[in-house]
Formats: sequence, C-alpha cells, structure tokens
Amino acid sequence: MLQYLTDIWENIVSVFMTMGIVDYLDLLLLAFLIYKAIKIIRETRAEQLIKGIILIALVFFVVNQLELKAMKVIIETFLNVGIVALLIVFQPELRRILEKMGRTTKVKNFTLPFDARSDSAVNDINNCIEAVCTACEQLSVTATGALIVFERETKLGEQIDTGTLINATPSPELLGNIFFPNTPLHDGAVIIRDSKVLSAGCFLPKPQKEELISKALGSRHRAAIGMSEVSDAVIVVVSEETGTISVAENGSLTRFYNKDTLRKLLTERLMPEKPEQKKNRKKNKKSKADKRTAKERQKRLQNKA
Repeated sequence: MLQYLTDIWENIVSVFMTMGIVDYLDLLLLAFLIYKAIKIIRETRAEQLIKGIILIALVFFVVNQLELKAMKVIIETFLNVGIVALLIVFQPELRRILEKMGRTTKVKNFTLPFDARSDSAVNDINNCIEAVCTACEQLSVTATGALIVFERETKLGEQIDTGTLINATPSPELLGNIFFPNTPLHDGAVIIRDSKVLSAGCFLPKPQKEELISKALGSRHRAAIGMSEVSDAVIVVVSEETGTISVAENGSLTRFYNKDTLRKLLTERLMPEKPEQKKNRKKNKKSKADKRTAKERQKRLQNKA
C-alpha cells in the first residue's frame, strides 16, 4: 500500500515537473471555473447531486483499482443511464443555475443608461415608484396583502403569461383594486415592466430552499424570495397579517420599510444614475478612503511615539 501511494506521489511530481506556463494557466482557469460552479450550486438541491456524482466516481475508482468486474459493470451501466435520468430529475435546479450564470451583471435601472432615456421616460419611472410607494403605504395601514414585481434585465415573460394582461399606468387606486380581498387577482403578483402594470394575478416560482425560510413568513414572501433567486427583479411585499412592507432581491428579504425608505430603495435600484451623480459619488468615496488612510497613519505614528 505504501509503495502504491509512493508511486502516485512520484507520478504527480513528474507531471508538475514537465508542465509549462500554459499548463499552469490551464489549471488556474479550471480551478476558477470549479470555484464559480461551487458558488452557483451552493444551497441548492443540485449540491446534493454533485455530492452523489463525486461519491459514485470514488466508488468506481476503487472498484476499478481492485478489479471487481461485476461491480464495475453495474456502475458503468448506472453511469450510462443514470446521468440522463438525473438531468431530467434536477431540470429545475439546472435551469436556475444556467439562468444565474446568464446574469453576469447587476443593473441598477430597468434597461437603459441615463443618457439613453428621455425626460418623459424618467418621469414615468418616478411616477411609477411614487404610485407603488403610496399604494404600499395604504395597503400596509389596512394590512392588505400585496406582491409587486419590478422587472429589470431578466425578462419575466414566463410569469407574465400566467396572469391577466392589464398594461395600465400604475396608480394607488389601481393597485388597491387589484389587491382588494376576494377580488379575482388579489392572490397573485403584479408585474411592472417599463413603468406599466403589465400583468396581474401572476404566479411566481417557489424558493430553492423553502425549508430554511422562517415559518413566520407567508406564501407571498416565499414567492418573492423565489422570484428574486432566478431573476434580478425587485419585489415588494405587503404582509396580509402584519402590514409590514418588505423587499426581496438577489435571494434575500429585507423588512420593515415605510413609504420614504421604500421610495429611496426603489429609486436607487430602478433609476439611472446621472453622470454628475456618479462622478460625485466616486469623488466622495475616494475622499472618505483618503481620510480613513490619514487617520490610520496618524494612529500608527501615535503608537510608535
């Protein structure tokens, strides 16, 4: 056994000794891809799939080394048929992974940069945000449940098709009527695209790890988290039990918003940043970093003294 391990180690060393710069770059790229893959599948059912495949591969390696012919035939047969079966069983998880890989950038507006927007388009976004915030405040007071999805870069056509097409300008009155208890559309989600209430009564996907979500959160909050896991949408939720306003994005939920804090968040997420605002933000960030560096330097000098 010791000799066997020694031979393996010598083979590994000999491989590294004969490698060039391109080979090392190849290994670094492979390591990076594996790291990104692990990061993407973490906390999903696909993680269990990968663990199972690794375990089977280890068993196959041992069986092959020990030359157990019957076990080798069984495992080879399973691998030939089982991989296809696993792909079918875990199709939703694999789809979410591919969607996540496709979202390479996080946008802070609906689709266009500031310079590409007309004044009317910017006003439409402002009016839409104001209407939603006012509606959420009113619904919160009466503890009326609501679920409002702001579509951004990821298109939500699949969810839109499950609802009723409206294509109307948002207003507190419209949203209040949609979410009024016992109306046909009050249980589903409203999806807003290009500052318009495009569809209502829409069904949203379930979260990947539903069992890890607090039981205090209802079906609307779970649907909001599920939608935020598979898209870059911003989802606003009003609790039917407590009237609490929450926001889901990037798979996480933040709670206890009021009209002002909700307006601020939605403006940051959905409105484009003016060039001068971006420049000032970078300047302020650099100024704060310089001040922090100066304080740290002064502290080190005091410690030396």
